[in-house]
Amino acid sequence: MTHLEKLKSVLGGKNPDAVIVTSEINQRYISGFPFTDGYLLITRGESYLVTDFRYTEAARAKADKGLIVVAPKEGMLSFIAGKLAANDAHSVGYEEATLPCAQLEKIRTAMPKTELVSGASAIIDGLREFKDEDELKYTAMAQDIADAAFEHILKFIKPEMTELEVALELEFFMRRRGAEGIAFETIAVSGSASSLPHGVPRPVKLERGFFTMDYGAKVNGYCSDMTRTVVLGRADADMKKLYNTVLKAQLSVLEAVEEGADCRGVDKVARDIIYGAGYEGCFGHGLGHGVGMYIHEAPRLSPSAKAGSKLIAGQIVTVEPGIYIEGKYGCRIEDMVCVQAGGKHNFAHSPKEMIELF
Repeated sequence: MTHLEKLKSVLGGKNPDAVIVTSEINQRYISGFPFTDGYLLITRGESYLVTDFRYTEAARAKADKGLIVVAPKEGMLSFIAGKLAANDAHSVGYEEATLPCAQLEKIRTAMPKTELVSGASAIIDGLREFKDEDELKYTAMAQDIADAAFEHILKFIKPEMTELEVALELEFFMRRRGAEGIAFETIAVSGSASSLPHGVPRPVKLERGFFTMDYGAKVNGYCSDMTRTVVLGRADADMKKLYNTVLKAQLSVLEAVEEGADCRGVDKVARDIIYGAGYEGCFGHGLGHGVGMYIHEAPRLSPSAKAGSKLIAGQIVTVEPGIYIEGKYGCRIEDMVCVQAGGKHNFAHSPKEMIELF
């Protein structure tokens, strides 16, 4: 079943009769075609990719064949309003998580007789959470590029380089290897800046100590997400203890991730190891998150995950414990894992033992 067919199958009943999809990522997820100007109108009858002349030829060639591609002369929203009536759609869902208020009012004005209801984001999010074979394939391709980038960067880094130069080389390498882009803004922070979980690469010479690189590639819209921390110079006893604690927590969680595992519980596995080693308060973010076309999707592996939420086959989650000592240094190790019936698959292949450079 295609993504379009899955969405059509849940319309009606407690859900709206149709949905208007406005976010670019969800448009690509449903149609299989990336475009930046227009709408998808999905009804239980006909469904439409509504855009302008710039995209029509490519869309007809590449978009899901269940979509009618149109560039209406009367205006996109006027066209959509007419097709709602033609397809007996009385209630229309909009993407409450992403639709700007001004655009919602524009839609409301164009369709005064239509009941506009929130909830389309939740419906599509629920579909996106569980990956099919093609989605797993593209995710694996994106991770293979990220793994190759790590192997490359270990040979590339020199003491006189800046954090920004390393970050850019990671990005250039991934594009050269076939990535359509980066999955998110690359993190490459060294020395005292490694205590910043989402630190921004600086145009300053690499500091000795921990060097954390968190980055990912994107292939056909699907993201990879990986973090590795290396040591620039030689690690002292305290650094080795910290690194090995993070590694122990990460490996323990990888063992615990399985279908039916409690989302709060797997976070607790890592948190107990880190806090038990004397680093209480130094692991301030959640253990992981879902990954797909969005770099952050459901589910959440965190103390604040919904009570009783369990891992389900088909989900892809990150496992990324870390320890951060303010003003001193920090370390994070991250892999991306698919939950499977009776098992799991780790997409990452890069080494995780401590690596000392220079």
